[in-house]
Order: sequence, then C-alpha cells, then structure tokens
Amino acid sequence: MSIVRRLAKPLQSERLIRSVDRVLIRSRPRPGGTNHVLLAPPGRGNIGDQALVEAFVEAVDGPVVVLTRSTRDFDVPAALASRMRLVPLPALVYGSAVGHARDVRTLTKELGSARSFSVIGADIMDGAYVLRASVNRAALAERLARLGWPTRIVGFSWNSAPHARAVQALRRAGDAGVRLYLRDPRSAARARADGLPVIDSADIVFSASSRDDGIVQRLLPDLGDGRLALVNASGLVGDRLPAYGRVIEALRAAGHTVLVVPHVSRHGADDLPLCEALVEAAGDPQVQLVPRLLAPTEIRGLAARAAITVTGRMHLAVMSLMAGTPAVTVATQGKVEGLMDLFGAPELCVSPGSSFDADLTTAVATVIEREGELRSRILAARDDVRRLSERNVEGL
Repeated sequence: MSIVRRLAKPLQSERLIRSVDRVLIRSRPRPGGTNHVLLAPPGRGNIGDQALVEAFVEAVDGPVVVLTRSTRDFDVPAALASRMRLVPLPALVYGSAVGHARDVRTLTKELGSARSFSVIGADIMDGAYVLRASVNRAALAERLARLGWPTRIVGFSWNSAPHARAVQALRRAGDAGVRLYLRDPRSAARARADGLPVIDSADIVFSASSRDDGIVQRLLPDLGDGRLALVNASGLVGDRLPAYGRVIEALRAAGHTVLVVPHVSRHGADDLPLCEALVEAAGDPQVQLVPRLLAPTEIRGLAARAAITVTGRMHLAVMSLMAGTPAVTVATQGKVEGLMDLFGAPELCVSPGSSFDADLTTAVATVIEREGELRSRILAARDDVRRLSERNVEGL
C-alpha cells in the first residue's frame, strides 16, 4: 500500500463518516417540498443501473434529483428531462471524510426543496462489491431517517454471506425507520434471518412502462415475422464461449435469428468483447451483434419481440420476463434464484459451476420445447410481480 493510501485510510473510517453526517446533516423535512432525492447506483456502462434509475423516476410523482458520482454515469432520456436532474457528488459514498463533508454540504442544499430520500439498493447493500460504499449508503439513509425524512432503500438483493458490517449498518438504518424493500423472496428470507426489518417487493424495473418497439426494425429490418432470440455473454460469468456457441447453434437450428446483446461495458466486467467474440465464432449472418449499449426502453422493445433470452445479466432477464419472454439466466451473487421464484420458473436459472455447459444447454432446450407453457406461466405471475414492484414507491 502506498504512503498516500495509508495516510488516507483513517479519513475513510466509517465511524468518522458517520460523525461528519451527524455534524453536518441537520435539515428536517419541511412542508412544501417538491423533489424526491435519489442516491443512484454506480451506473456508467451498465444498462441495469440506468434502468433502475429511470424506473424510479417514471414511478414517482414529481421531480427527482439523482445523486451520482459524475454526470457521465447516467443518461437523462428526453422523455424524463423535465423531471430528472443529475447532481454529481463523487465523494458522498466512495470518498474520504474531507470529500464526503464537501458533498454533504451540497446534499443539504438539495434537501431544502426535498420531500423524500431514497437509495437504489440493487446488489450493492450487502458488502459483496465495495463494503465501505454499502455501509456509507446505509449510514446516510439512517441519518436522514433519524431527522424525520421519509427514507427507503429500494428493491435490493441480499446474499447468503453478507459482510457483518453491512448487516450492522442496515440494522441501524432499519431501527431508525428506513424502509427496506427486498426484491425477491430468497433475499427477504436471508435478510430476516439477519435481523433486518423487511418489506417484500420486486425489482423496481418491473414497474417501468416505457418501451421502444421501433428498435427491432432499426436493428433487424429483414426480420419480418421471424423468430428472435437474444443472447448475452456476461463479463461476470467469464469466458464460457463454447457453451454459448452451442446455445446459438441450437437456437439457429430451431429457426431463430440471434441478436447478441451486451448489457454492461466498463472496466472489470465488460460484456462487449465476449459478445464480439461470440458473433465472430458463429460466422453466421443470422447471428448479429449490437455493438453498443442500448437504452432500457430499447432493451424492453427487443425483449418484447423475442421468443427467448439467454443472459448473464439479471436486468436483461427482468426486462424479458416483464414482457412474458422466458429468460434463461446465469445466477451470480445469489440474486437470480429468487427472481425465478417470483415466476415459479426455477428451470430458467443456471449456476455458473462445474456443470454450467450442460445445464445451460438443457435450460435452452427446455425453453425451445416448452416456450408456450413457460410464457403462460410467466404472464400469469406478472401482475403480482408488478404489484410487488410498485411497493418500492408506495407513498411517493
């Protein structure tokens, strides 16, 4: 560890950050507040994070101030431009106490016209990625709840081995009155076992209604009435291209045009190189690549047209399932199994373990053979899942 990092480490202390919050955050809610303040997930190169933020803005009544590290982390769609404003606070969650104090002062100014405070929980509350950020998100929500702000953590997963400090931070938040919305039954059961006050919900993206159906014609002008399959090779799953190659062969043999869709493109977890390699290996004009990240509305347009989705990214599965499209999904971070429980479709969940190749092939074959039955099962559960999703914004 460098000298600079060693010197900076004490300034990143969770206890010191909490002390800064107690000293500097004193604003209490006042009548007449108009804005919802939303603490965003990391974003930048992640369609799922973009979809989460957009879904929240769509679902609530009134304008939303989105707190993010940089204005480059999220796009502001034209349809939401009048209601969505980005405020960059780079050190609020990830910085030292010095940067955190600076950003907290900006936050307190935003609270002057606010009526609620929410955190997008996603898969970033249990400490599995960046522990300090998980704890800081929970501590900020706790502080605001203790001051009387309507405060919630929106639709998040909880894995089977959360970090002890993340558990403690969320217990404190829950005890202070922060509403904790767990987005699948397995996460909710784990969180209850860890002593968290749970509200059952579903991913907030299930509440989104906007959709760009024109994307199909723009990307595949010759598709016509042909059958479409979406395939995503995730950077989180890693280089499993032979298995995906066999899946594409099966889909082509069943008469599908295959569109390979990256869902995340950023350092450390980039789908795009894997998707490019997959299309190149197929060498088939009916296997095409989307060479960029699409908007969530475009993903929903493609998913609504597809007969099947195969993905390593959960929000591509979410946006497929909301259209009734069976989505074979590789389970990472313990969050996919609970998603499929909501639809009574465990056969769509594939573990990335030692039997991955065979299990993926079997799951895709199952969808090809039983697409109608699976689609009916998904559609039968969809309204209940949407109602669970809408709980995330109850009162907002």
